Amino acid sequence: MVKTFSFGIMHISVAFLVVWAMTGDWRIGGATAMVEPCVNTVAYHFHEKIWKRWQRRRVPREEEKAALAA
Repeated sequence: MVKTFSFGIMHISVAFLVVWAMTGDWRIGGATAMVEPCVNTVAYHFHEKIWKRWQRRRVPREEEKAALAA
């Protein structure tokens, strides 16, 4: 859990520094650093759902190929 927390801090810090460097405005950098991880978390949830669905469809095809090769 400590590693996850430290990665979260690093992620927020990088987001802040990149946007601050690009815009020169620490407020925009701060707002982005707070919003982007939240949006990314939601996007990750949907990415995982799509990935699992794709994996389920892929497994039967691999089993079919193995059966045909035998």
